[in-house]
Amino acid sequence: MSPLGSPSLFTIAGLITSNVFMTFAWYAHLKTLNHKPWRVAALLRRLIALFEYRLQVPAKRVGHAVMDVGELKILREFITLSVFLPFALFYLREPLKLDYLWAARCLLGAVFFVFRERPLGA
Repeated sequence: MSPLGSPSLFTIAGLITSNVFMTFAWYAHLKTLNHKPWRVAALLRRLIALFEYRLQVPAKRVGHAVMDVGELKILREFITLSVFLPFALFYLREPLKLDYLWAARCLLGAVFFVFRERPLGA
């Protein structure tokens, strides 16, 4: 049994949390460290990634008990876009593009097709 009761809930929570950290590791340096050498950004990114892996790996291991690898991957990609879009809009102040919304619909369709025979919470 996972710490949150449901393996699916634990997996989703872990993937969301790890993705928030990883999104900052991947992109925050574009705003906050753009005046520093790239090596500084790379080092900071690696430090954040170490913590992110401590969240992601257990989430995927618990999730693999109830999902196959393809389901985990599609879920991860959907979470990635769900975290990235608000980050890009509100933190990086990027403009919203209609293509982002189309991409989100495509990923939502992928989630539907991957999990249609077995609900995500089952």
